[in-house]
Amino acid sequence: MLLRIDPSAPVDLFEQIAAGLRRAIVHGEVRGGERLPPARELAGSLGVNMHTVLRAYGRLRDEGLVELRRGRGAVVRTEANDGRAHVVELAEALAREGRRLGLSLTDVNRVVREAYRR
Repeated sequence: MLLRIDPSAPVDLFEQIAAGLRRAIVHGEVRGGERLPPARELAGSLGVNMHTVLRAYGRLRDEGLVELRRGRGAVVRTEANDGRAHVVELAEALAREGRRLGLSLTDVNRVVREAYRR
């Protein structure tokens, strides 16, 4: 699994890390039950603070894609490969585009609800 970040990008580093890991889950590079690299190790390889990686792992936990286990690190949930990661990835892209276009959250939600009903 190869992650790349761009410190000059307008997207926070932890978001870039979370997005890269999400893509790895979507594309089957990391499967349910597998451990993600230890935060300290990944931080060192990316040249970022360990807390930045921990924040990315926390985001993935909040999305239901990984479990954070004390002493075992971040483990990809078996349910993560059921398409959830892909939907989260699409939602992130939709949210970015909505913000870029100046749409309100209410407008974006309305579009999603209408599309879901079709």
